[in-house]
Amino acid sequence: MSNPHKQATIYRMVMDEHLCPFGLKALDLLKREGFEVEDNWLRTRQATDAFMDKHGVETTPQIFINGERIGGFDALRRQLGKPVSDPDEVTYQPVIAVFVTAALMALAASWLAFASLFKLQAVEWFVAFSMCMLASLKLRDLESFTTMFLGYDLLAQRVVRYAYAYPFAELIAGVLMISGSLVWLSAPLALFIGTIGAYSVFKAVYVEKRELKCACVGGDSNVPLGFISLTENLMMVGMGLWMLIAH
Repeated sequence: MSNPHKQATIYRMVMDEHLCPFGLKALDLLKREGFEVEDNWLRTRQATDAFMDKHGVETTPQIFINGERIGGFDALRRQLGKPVSDPDEVTYQPVIAVFVTAALMALAASWLAFASLFKLQAVEWFVAFSMCMLASLKLRDLESFTTMFLGYDLLAQRVVRYAYAYPFAELIAGVLMISGSLVWLSAPLALFIGTIGAYSVFKAVYVEKRELKCACVGGDSNVPLGFISLTENLMMVGMGLWMLIAH
């Protein structure tokens, strides 16, 4: 319900060729916070430029609360005591999202195949699904990945082409592990890249104490190189050893 004592006015771009997403987010936030909102559309580029010139601003949307200009979407969030995302802030969110999604996929596959969630196969699928998902994120922008990867991987620093081959090797190993075929190839491959990766991360983070970003989810991420990066590689090492022993 809107509150008559909480008045807000928003000016946002609503054009045939462009609908401002931050304007929509700001409008939604204001309504959820109980504001009575006057929603003003800037329908043309000329109208938008005229509005910005009048108020001495460089961006839209612009939000006013009780007649006082607050600013754009981020300024509104600060005004309302909401957290504001920082594009440069380090975060584990991307890799955690991959692991959680892979775990749910593995449990779903286990339920479909065995009518049970508690099967060893589900653990194998979890690792293999994670490898495939992480490989796809690296392949999304191979050049960006290799640039970040070369900052800490010891083999890639000696053989640059290894950085380009790494995501393909991770994907091939993961797909073969899902299928359960060619274990003679998938297990040693996972063991090889996982061992080198684990040693490289351990040396860079725990021995040299370097603060780096991890290329595990691609070269444009803000995931810090550290425990989770080491865990990813140790999972591949463990999976490789298990596949060799079990199969």
